[in-house]
This record gives sequence, structure tokens and C-alpha cells, in this order.
Amino acid sequence: ADGARVSQYTDLNGTNQQWQLIKIGGPGTPGSYPNPGLVTGDIGVHDPEVTKRPDGTYLLAHTGDNIPLKTSADRTAWRNAGAAFPGGVPWAHPYTGGGNSVWAPDITYVNGRYYMYYSASGFGRNTSAIFLATSTTGASGSWTNQGLVIESRASDDFNAIDPNLVIDEQGRWWLDFGSFWSGIKMIRLDPATGKRADNTVLGIAGRGGGAIEAPFIYRRGGYYYQMVSFDFCCRGAASTYRIMVGRSTSVTGPYVDRNGVPMTSGGGTQLLAGHGGVHGPGHQAVLADNDGDVLFYHWYADNGASNLGINRIGYDAEGWPYVY
Repeated sequence: ADGARVSQYTDLNGTNQQWQLIKIGGPGTPGSYPNPGLVTGDIGVHDPEVTKRPDGTYLLAHTGDNIPLKTSADRTAWRNAGAAFPGGVPWAHPYTGGGNSVWAPDITYVNGRYYMYYSASGFGRNTSAIFLATSTTGASGSWTNQGLVIESRASDDFNAIDPNLVIDEQGRWWLDFGSFWSGIKMIRLDPATGKRADNTVLGIAGRGGGAIEAPFIYRRGGYYYQMVSFDFCCRGAASTYRIMVGRSTSVTGPYVDRNGVPMTSGGGTQLLAGHGGVHGPGHQAVLADNDGDVLFYHWYADNGASNLGINRIGYDAEGWPYVY
């Protein structure tokens, strides 16, 4: 870690915290990242997203046929819990080439109901769609598809995949999404329906056509933090995914990294990257839990398996996150 940053952090938090920051690193300190925390059971996932249920247990959804679900009582031991749509997803077939594999579900429990945004597409193309489903229990087979939220066509400069619901401090609903092309977009939603509130599409991050996707925005204190995945997933142990972050005082941006570089101009402070036998960590989500903010993501093992990763998030003296 940067020497000045360590000194500042130590002055405020004591010598034990200084050792911890040097040991595990802060944002942007490659080579000093922690391994994923202990998880057991059914931990094979891709693009995981988690919400907390009213009873204190956890519900996870991830990419796969009919949207696979998993549950946990303690955030460590996970078990399979069926699929959101056991009968298939025929409404998505025009975008998937007839298959039932749909991608990157984003799951939120709000107003006594589970809202799940998810995407349908194919690799390397932007003829894509984001759909909404709702459920009162979150259980397999209980989900009702509410229809199309937004789609992208080959003539568009964006890709309608990787959705994430954001509820701002004023109670307004937003959906950020995107992959490659011109980057990460945001639209406003009507909380009464979960669908689009208007026709405006905002740009909130991009790499000039480079590899950026999987946005996730959450609020802490006076900032909204936007996490994205840079580079390439889906290549097993050769995957180069890495998690980047920027922040803004407004949900719609502008988001900047630690050095002040706008995320719309390729900015981003590295939060987590591959190290040792942990390859391509990414497609991240953050849950504000009772013991603090928790990072969920997938990572690839040496054998190419995609596994669930969970780490705690800490914040340095300047309010920038790091994982431990």
C-alpha cells in the first residue's frame, strides 16, 4: 500500500489497522488481495447476486438455466433451492436462440416483495433484453414474469444485459446495466411497476468500447459507489475479470476513481483482481448486512470451475473501499 496512505490510516485507526492494511491491501494494491472467505456446500455459481430475506436468511440467484437459486442461513453454507422458472423461459427465447439460459439476475427484497431483473442474450452480440420478475416468497416456481424492461438492438450503441436495481436516498428507482459497446447505462424506473419511467438513457461508465460490464451501485454515507468488472470473464482459469470502483455524491454521477478520473473516461480504482489460484474475480454485488458491507462475486479455480466468493468490505480514512 502507498506509504502516505498507510500513515494516514494508522494515525486514525491504530497500529493493528496499519498491519491489516499492509497485509491485505487497500484499493489499487495488486498482489495483496485476500482469498475468498470460507463457503461450503453448493458453491458453483456464475454472476451471483444476493438479498436478505425477512427471516434473516439469504437468497442467491445466478446465471444459468431458468435462473438457479441457492439459500443460506449463515452466509457460509449454501444449498441449491431449485430454479426461479422450472418450466423454462419461453419469453426470452427470441434473444437466447431458443435456450433457457438467462444471465446475471439482480435480486432485491423491497416493499414486501422480491424483484428480480435478469437478461437474455448471446455471447458477443447486443440483441439483448432485460426482463423483470416478482415473487412474494422468492421460492422456486413462485416467480411471475412481468415482461420486458428494456432491449437493445444491433443498431444500438449499448447492450441491455447485467441489470442492477438501485434505490436512491430519495426513494427513486434506477436500473444500471451494460456490457462493452459504449459502456454502462442507467434508466429511471417507476416503483409502482418496476418498469421504465421515461425514455432517457444515461451513460455512467465506459472504456471507449473496451471491456466493462456488470455494474453494481450502492450507497454508503454521502456517496454512491459504482463497481464494475473490467476485462474478460467466461474463460475459466484464463479469465482476467477484475473489480473496479468509483464514487459520486449523486446516483446518476459523475462517478470518479480515487485519482479523480471519470468512469465515463475509463476511470476506476482496482478493488480486487486475480491472485494465486483465484482467477478472474468479478460480476460483483454488495449487501449491507448486520456486520457491515459484504462483497459477493464469482471466481475461477485452476480447474476452470466458477465458484462463489465472499469477502468483507472495509473503508479507509478517505472512504474508499477495500476487501478483507
